[in-house]
Amino acid sequence: MLDFKVWAECVVEWATKDPYGFLAKGILALPPLFLASAVLSWKLARMIEAREKEQKKKQNCRENIANTK
Repeated sequence: MLDFKVWAECVVEWATKDPYGFLAKGILALPPLFLASAVLSWKLARMIEAREKEQKKKQNCRENIANTK
């Protein structure tokens, strides 16, 4: 198993030897993560809206039942 300390030292060594390559690869790695974050946030917002709509519908139903009694 790869030790975290050894991995971190390797990354630091790479960053010191080739800082521009390190930054370029880091910048290239970020857009897919931002895209995944945006998609997941959008899906979560849709789920929350659907849940709120369902709760509002149930509340209206309860109020209608209470009004008829």
